[in-house]
Amino acid sequence: MTTEPTFWVRDVPVYGDVILSPMAGFSDVPYRALCRAFGSAMNYTEFVPVDALQGKRNPLWDRLNKKPDEKPVVFQIFGNDAQMILRGAQRIEALEPDIIDVNMGCSTRKVSGRGAGVGMMLQPDLVAKTFHLLTKHLSVPVTGKIRLGWDDDQRNFLEIARILEGNGASLIALHARTKEQKYNFAADWDAIAQLKQTVSVPVVGNGDVRTPADIDALKAHTGCDAVMVGRAAVGNPWIFARKDRSELTFSEIAATIRRHLREMLAYYGNPYGLVLLRKHLRRYFSGMVGVKPVLQKMLVTEDAAEFERLLQALEQERGDRIMAA
Repeated sequence: MTTEPTFWVRDVPVYGDVILSPMAGFSDVPYRALCRAFGSAMNYTEFVPVDALQGKRNPLWDRLNKKPDEKPVVFQIFGNDAQMILRGAQRIEALEPDIIDVNMGCSTRKVSGRGAGVGMMLQPDLVAKTFHLLTKHLSVPVTGKIRLGWDDDQRNFLEIARILEGNGASLIALHARTKEQKYNFAADWDAIAQLKQTVSVPVVGNGDVRTPADIDALKAHTGCDAVMVGRAAVGNPWIFARKDRSELTFSEIAATIRRHLREMLAYYGNPYGLVLLRKHLRRYFSGMVGVKPVLQKMLVTEDAAEFERLLQALEQERGDRIMAA
């Protein structure tokens, strides 16, 4: 960690320029801790609908759990009603996030189809009202994560960005695809550069970052303050340390899997933590030849000791072999 912050989110210092993207089902407490250990500079929670933040505490609040030393942590929420977003944000501010972020990038029909997520971008007045209220009534910085727009005919990210900055947003993250593109097609890095030239608040670029080289290429191309890594970080926390996964030995990968499992068991308990690790496990072993028979056994066991025996067997066999070899 450098002594000087890489950038500031209003009065919150951020040390580093690579950030784990908020991802439903993946950006939980254990995986955030692992990515943080490798260098993720800022932690976003999984997003929470503000509807769930209005009444009694319910299981969706668990998405806002955090470690005592987890800083800076960003609580991400979404909704389609400015007053309801404000009430939800005021309630969770008591849980002491460093930053509260409004998701305006989710492209799923269930979210965007009802005017939340990227659906908010079709309603500039709603965006303005929401951020005006949040920055007026909250003490923590407020940020927004957006896309290019709904589709190619409605690429209004610069308009929305100006509205965000004009209403007090302290950072803007841009996933450089439209809602219609979802996760397909090449991300438009030129758009991230345009955004950086348009606003004075920090800009985080997101899209088509798969390797450490991509991090530096995106920063060089756009001038953005930081880079957000989503799907490419699943099974690959080393990207935050700018280590290329293909150059790791199997022993290095096994050590990280063990560390991840410890975090999962500590947070979720045994065997549920081991069961939830399965969705990461396939990605950890992605691209490896000859591991399928053992991997299949690891994906069904609910016994942590058996899991370790299987992992040890693979490690003894592959040991210092480079993953790409």
